[in-house]
Amino acid sequence: MKLMQRKQTAPIKPTIIDRVVELFSPAMARRRLVSRIQLEQTRAYLAASPSDEWRPRRSTASANADHRADSGRLRAKSRALIQNVPYISAGMTVRAGLTVGQGIVPKFGGKYGEKLQALWNAQASSVSKGFDADGVMTVYGMQHLVASTLDVDGEVLVRVRPRRASDGLSSPVQFQVLEIDWLDTFRTDAWNGNQIIDGKEYDALGKCVAYWLFDQHPGEVVTLKSRIGRTDSKRVPAEYIYHIFAPSRPGAGRGFPRLSSVINDVRDMQLLQDAHAQRKNLEARLGALATGDLGSLDNAPKTEALESGASLGELSSGGITYVGAGMNITAFQPQSDGSFPEYLKLNLHLICAGAGFTFEQATGILTDTNFSSARIGGLNQRKELEHIQWHVLIPQLCDPVCHAFASAAAMAGKLGRNVVEIIPGRDYILEQSTPKWDYVNPKDEVGATIDEIGAGLTSFSEAMRRRGDDPQIRMAELASDIAGFKAAGIWEDILAMTTGSRQSPQPAGQEPANPTPKKEPKA
Repeated sequence: MKLMQRKQTAPIKPTIIDRVVELFSPAMARRRLVSRIQLEQTRAYLAASPSDEWRPRRSTASANADHRADSGRLRAKSRALIQNVPYISAGMTVRAGLTVGQGIVPKFGGKYGEKLQALWNAQASSVSKGFDADGVMTVYGMQHLVASTLDVDGEVLVRVRPRRASDGLSSPVQFQVLEIDWLDTFRTDAWNGNQIIDGKEYDALGKCVAYWLFDQHPGEVVTLKSRIGRTDSKRVPAEYIYHIFAPSRPGAGRGFPRLSSVINDVRDMQLLQDAHAQRKNLEARLGALATGDLGSLDNAPKTEALESGASLGELSSGGITYVGAGMNITAFQPQSDGSFPEYLKLNLHLICAGAGFTFEQATGILTDTNFSSARIGGLNQRKELEHIQWHVLIPQLCDPVCHAFASAAAMAGKLGRNVVEIIPGRDYILEQSTPKWDYVNPKDEVGATIDEIGAGLTSFSEAMRRRGDDPQIRMAELASDIAGFKAAGIWEDILAMTTGSRQSPQPAGQEPANPTPKKEPKA
């Protein structure tokens, strides 16, 4: 009913143009006024009414204009929430862990797939001779850092660092994870016929061809001498930079922090929690109002102290305190607000929903969680994280890193003396394997999957892909395991243990409890 009740608005008054038109044609002026009244009264959406006082900010600005105006402040506040708000830090850590897990692992196939896989495994397992140009983490640790930075800052850079063949790497290439602060976002101008927007250089077709980066982080702690000559950015071709971000609008060249929509709500919640903590502090104290002759107290405060609200002294513990005649003491204590916990919990649920993680992941409170709620919350989150895996991290980070690795290995002669260039799809095939999703209730979920396969609603391969497994690898392992069991002569025992259908052995000469009925021979 409320949607059908329109807000009473002030009558529409003639404008200056209406008055001018009225001088020459009163009938036309009247038609103009009637048309505006009809337009106001026939709005299909109440929010489209001109009388609505809400005016969105920069409603016609492009995605890049919005980013240029707001991204710096949003990024600083997002980092502050991670550093200072426990439940935000916990929730974002869980998001990054679920997105990458132990790593998004590549599988090389095709003509040179076996050699590339061996080279990759050797370099991926090392830190000093691994993929990280800073020598701090493995390639899968770099993936986790990229995923967490992507959530906090909205975007992150990865720079390709070619190495010499004599550096002892399996493939002479490494990578360096850089915060987006390295990008000179203040550089927006024309350069050699190209257009530079927020530090990204675009050609006439709108393709990014270069990035303008500083020599060091603008906020790095350095001496004045080392800073001289390093305040200007330099051009780096786009083939050496991977810019990982999730576009929020068509035409967006940059990304926003994942927490952008809840920053103000978290700030208000923190202020409310601080005020409630002060209230609880007051509730734990006993206050008193004293009137009358205060001079009768043994430790009576001075007049100046009384005017400033000083303490009247301490009450003896477990004893009797005497006060002078004519003195009245009234004790008081603030009343507690019993509705605060529920209000806090409701707002935390809303904040967690907007931030992209569940209430349980952020707080660790599982008292109201059951199988259904945990499964629904996990499935909803899984859809978003799978989108980040397959449409952001894999095409923007994992695949380019693997292709650069394969190309550098070929140029260094790691694949053969005559192989100096390889082409994806022709010389090798690349597949990515994302981490497995844990079950909320393994017994029920595995049973439901088996029922789907039995009813023909899904296939073994599809069920394996849902779990994050590679069907070809898993089936090859199963075939190898079954062949090994049969060769060892224990295949029947394995079946009995897994299916629970093995019957207890019967003593010699004794018939089984449920013997199979024998068929009588026909006459």
